[in-house]
Amino acid sequence: MNVAEAISLIETGDFAPVLAAGTGPDGAALREALAERARAVREPIYGNDVFVRGLIEISSYCRNDCRYCGLRASNKAAERYRLSPSDILACADEGYRLGFRTVVLQGGEDAFFTDEVLCGIIRSIKRAHSDTAVTLSLGERGRESFARLREAGADRYLLRHETADESHYAMLHPQSMSFENRMQCLRDLRGLGYQVGCGFMVGSPGQTAATLAKDLAFIASFRPEMCGIGPFVPHHATPYAAEPAGSVALTCLLLSIIRIMHPHVLLPATTALGTLDPNGREKGLLAGANVVMPNLSPVSVRKKYAIYDNKICTGEESAQCRFCLERRVESVGCRLVVDRGDFRG
Repeated sequence: MNVAEAISLIETGDFAPVLAAGTGPDGAALREALAERARAVREPIYGNDVFVRGLIEISSYCRNDCRYCGLRASNKAAERYRLSPSDILACADEGYRLGFRTVVLQGGEDAFFTDEVLCGIIRSIKRAHSDTAVTLSLGERGRESFARLREAGADRYLLRHETADESHYAMLHPQSMSFENRMQCLRDLRGLGYQVGCGFMVGSPGQTAATLAKDLAFIASFRPEMCGIGPFVPHHATPYAAEPAGSVALTCLLLSIIRIMHPHVLLPATTALGTLDPNGREKGLLAGANVVMPNLSPVSVRKKYAIYDNKICTGEESAQCRFCLERRVESVGCRLVVDRGDFRG
């Protein structure tokens, strides 16, 4: 398959043949051609700018028992922690000093973080740094809760759909969680005016070419402002401990496909890519990504937010190593910018 044929199929929503060709014996040439096309599509919208998000992992407590996640409630060996509101504000202040104009509050579904607590944190960040965007990635909540957080000043919400196939969703999650509720949350967020992010793991247990094609079709129809995809990385204390990790090459192919079909989307080069490949995030940027998310969490807790094994948590992925990050980004012809990095649609 040549690149023109592949792009035509992507534009018509026929993803399965492109996935098959891109992962086949001769797939490397097609992946590179699609990556080149993805960069060309990105350039008139975002140029070579890479937006940085300061990630604050606020809690490793979680009420859910997702079968792939090291923070699952039944993992009694997990090291639990919870940042205080003052801890979170100190991290946000540090990010602002480093030039970051988006902070991402990420955590498990922790009952401590009620609407009242979160609204207070959001308002405090906005009072201190009015030109900073606040992104939340705190799992499923009710529509009224999402509305209160939005009113308090939250700008964006990341909620990975994980899979657009209902039976696959049931395989990955406990019975207490439902595919329909996850999709309803995404619809509620969109209706409330958030910039919305969805996404999925690449190579998760039970994933097939057909489920991946459904994921791409969902993204094409939902048109999220952000889309976070990264390779599945197993955790030793989950039912999927012995499953193989996802593919960096397939993840990059999917990044290119998503960029081509949805040119304006904000695409992170994820930590999971960097965990499986020392140059994984650079490869993600070359495939069409334009966001990086270095860690602003206190160093003392970074290893405790162990959603998968061997997660990189000190060194060049650290927000404090701004020069290291800039050097990595510049090595692939991009530049790190001081900008909120809003969706340009």
